[in-house]
Amino acid sequence: MKRIALWALLVAAPLLAQNNPQVTKLVILKNIDQRAVTMLQSWGVSMVPSGSTNSIALSGPQDKVAAVEAAIKQLDVPAKSVELTVYFVVGGDQATLAGSAVPQDLRDVIAQLKGAFAFKEYKMLDTLSLRTRTGSPAETSGILNSASPPRMSQFSIRSAAVTDDGSTVRIDRMHAGLRLPYSKTNVDAKAGIPGPKTTDYINSGIDQDIDIKVGQKVVVGRSSLEGPQQALFLILTATVIQ
Repeated sequence: MKRIALWALLVAAPLLAQNNPQVTKLVILKNIDQRAVTMLQSWGVSMVPSGSTNSIALSGPQDKVAAVEAAIKQLDVPAKSVELTVYFVVGGDQATLAGSAVPQDLRDVIAQLKGAFAFKEYKMLDTLSLRTRTGSPAETSGILNSASPPRMSQFSIRSAAVTDDGSTVRIDRMHAGLRLPYSKTNVDAKAGIPGPKTTDYINSGIDQDIDIKVGQKVVVGRSSLEGPQQALFLILTATVIQ
C-alpha cells in the first residue's frame, strides 16, 4: 500500500510542477521604492531589486509570483496630499481688540463661539496653510506684526493620513499657536544688581492629535491669551488633494 502511495506521488509531482511552473517577472515601481515591498519576501518569492530603474525581479512558483505582483499593485499607488488651514481668532471684550475683521466664510463658526462664550468681540489674527503628502511632516510660521521683537504664529504636524473613504483627515501631533515676546531682567548673581533686559518667548496654543471631516471648519482648541480677558481660538479646515 505504501509503495502504491509513493508511486502516485512520483507520478503526480511532474504534473503539479507543470500546473505551477517557476517563473520570473520584472515589476516596475512607479510611486514607491523597493523598501516598501520587502515585507512580501516572506511569501516564498525571490525578490531582486534594481536601483537604477526602481524595479524588482520576482522569481518563484507562478501562483506566488502572481500573488506578490497583485500585492505590489495595491501598494504602488500615488500618495494623497492634504491641505490644512488654521485660522487664529482672538476673542475679548475690548473695543480696540487687535486683529482684522473675521472673513465671511467663518461667520457661522463665530456665531457658535458667541453662543458658547461671553466675549463681545472676535478678530482674525492670522491664517496659516500648509500642504503635505500623507505620512510626511510639515510646518509653517508667520509674523503678526512689524514690532521688534515680533509676535509669531506657528503651525505644524508630524503626519496626516486620509481614511479609505476619503472623508476624514487624521492628523498626528498637530501644533498651532502663537509665540509671544516678553522682556525679562537678568540679575548679576555676584553683584546682586539688575542687569540688561533680554527678550524671551512664551508659547500659547494647542498640541493634540485630531480627526477632522474634509471641508468642515472646526474649532480645535482654545487657549488663554495675555490673561483671562482674551482667548485664542484655533479653527481648522482640511482638504484632500488627489
